[in-house]
Amino acid sequence: MKYRTLGSTGIQVSEVGFGAWQLGNTKDWGEMPDKEAISLVHHAMDQGCTFFDTAPNYGAGKSEELLGKALVEKRDQVIINTKIGHHSNNVVDFDAKKLRHSIELSLKRLQTDYVDTLLLHNPPSDCLRGNSEQFELLDTLKSEGKIRAYGASVDSSQEMLEILEHTNAQVIEVMFNIFHQEPEKAFHRAKEKNVGLIIKVPLDSGWLTGKYHKDSIFTGIRSRWSKEQMERRQNLLQKLETVVGDESIVQTALRFILAFQEVSTVIPGAKTIHQLEENVAASTREMSPELRRSIQCFWQEEIEHSPLGW
Repeated sequence: MKYRTLGSTGIQVSEVGFGAWQLGNTKDWGEMPDKEAISLVHHAMDQGCTFFDTAPNYGAGKSEELLGKALVEKRDQVIINTKIGHHSNNVVDFDAKKLRHSIELSLKRLQTDYVDTLLLHNPPSDCLRGNSEQFELLDTLKSEGKIRAYGASVDSSQEMLEILEHTNAQVIEVMFNIFHQEPEKAFHRAKEKNVGLIIKVPLDSGWLTGKYHKDSIFTGIRSRWSKEQMERRQNLLQKLETVVGDESIVQTALRFILAFQEVSTVIPGAKTIHQLEENVAASTREMSPELRRSIQCFWQEEIEHSPLGW
């Protein structure tokens, strides 16, 4: 495992982190016994993973709870990132008083008195300014020692630039993958401002594992795709496979993201040891500049002018 610095925070993070959305989340990910979830977290640490991403609405708080159990005796060995705004009861509310209550509950579930990074979880645009009550709260929480750094989790370059130009955020989590490269337009500015980038949805919610096709049947959040969207994703995946050749599509997808030095860490999810080890293996070698350019050209030709959405 290789490690990178998270922007100006000085915090060192594994370049492949652990997305914990799946822990305790039967609705979107299916069953996973608590013992297996905790074992998976420990195995991730054994593989060199130090960055763990969660949120109170992942499994109605169960993701944070399981991470807390898994990491309680290893707290000084890991970096924990959680979020506020999407609450454990699935209510979305960015009222500052409710956000403070939310982080207090998260700290209890995580069995810690601080988190390393705290993010506004896909907030409305009027929150993305340093003088908003939400960012004022983040400043206060940092001064109280409850968080080491803060920022927001967003989906586009425009949102990134709002944060970069109008707040003191030290970290941004953003959706970026082979099928969704638009946010890269703001990467250079993030580097100029020394803001660390956490990359979410790196495998396009599973499509970039190669295991889905146009006739796949989904429940939970993945049921959002229409038949037309699924057919298009399958066609795009087939074209992408001709670009990458015999390489693992999972490791190619993760290495593509890590080819951008502005990125601090990428947070794929995993339900099994095999999936986890395949994710972590992306850190063993770098992508060639030629393949990176080919994948960028693929997106420009096939997707840029007709975005997939998420």
